[in-house]
Amino acid sequence: MSIPDHAVRSPAPAALDQLLAGLAACDVVDLTVTLAEHLPAAWPTHMPFQRKVYNWFAPRREGQVQPVHGWRGPYQTAWLVLDEHCGTHVDAPAHFIPPPGSGLPFANELGTLTGEKIDPRRLMGQAAVIDVTGLTGQGDGGVSPEIGSEHIKRWEAAHGALTAGEIVLFRTDWDDRYKPMPDGSGYVLDPFLLQQGPGWPTPGVAALQLLLDRGVTTIGLDGVSVGSSHDGPTAHQFGLGRDMLFIELLANLRKLPPRGAFFICLPLKIEDSSAGPARAIALLPRQSGEG
Repeated sequence: MSIPDHAVRSPAPAALDQLLAGLAACDVVDLTVTLAEHLPAAWPTHMPFQRKVYNWFAPRREGQVQPVHGWRGPYQTAWLVLDEHCGTHVDAPAHFIPPPGSGLPFANELGTLTGEKIDPRRLMGQAAVIDVTGLTGQGDGGVSPEIGSEHIKRWEAAHGALTAGEIVLFRTDWDDRYKPMPDGSGYVLDPFLLQQGPGWPTPGVAALQLLLDRGVTTIGLDGVSVGSSHDGPTAHQFGLGRDMLFIELLANLRKLPPRGAFFICLPLKIEDSSAGPARAIALLPRQSGEG
């Protein structure tokens, strides 16, 4: 008897046992920034992140500009203002690529690839973590230092050539600047809006083309954007216009080895979205002897 296409196929018991054993032997590394109103989670010219409690366990007025009510029930809940590009998130091609027929520059079929249409398998895979922390802090006037193809080739000489399907993560340690405001102004406000201090390191077109040549179509970084602080559109138009996916505002990439971690990033499934806030993690095999 044939199995209908919609039926769920259960894995063989041995395969499932092997999968569960492998997961049990891994540590989980959280690569996601925390969202809070006092953190620089949102692009400065976009809607700021807000979380407002509108029902608490009981009525209360202390510590509040506005009272919080509890008549809806003995529980707590809140509403959010959440920009699509707030915190750790995935850029879909539709973020910078207009749809075909719009008559706009860069328009093509990828302009219809919105967030909910992204294949989740493209956001899971072996991580290749390229350390470019030597660029961090260079420059002034809000200009981002460029990650070039030479940085990728140097990494490949030490760790082996990149292969199709790997997820390249650029480690800059820019997330050290992700601090409560006003101390966190150096994360995005100063370089982008005020054009002060260094910008976050970003890949140039040459680096993106090299990654495409290697078959790499999903990249991430622990900075604010794949676009530079002084020229955001160029990298987005080039990469997203060639079916790349960008994962931005990652954290803790310093906890990952150059190779050997499995990366997973799952964005919210929002219809017609240009991006999706996400929880990103890495599975890292536990070293022998660790508990």
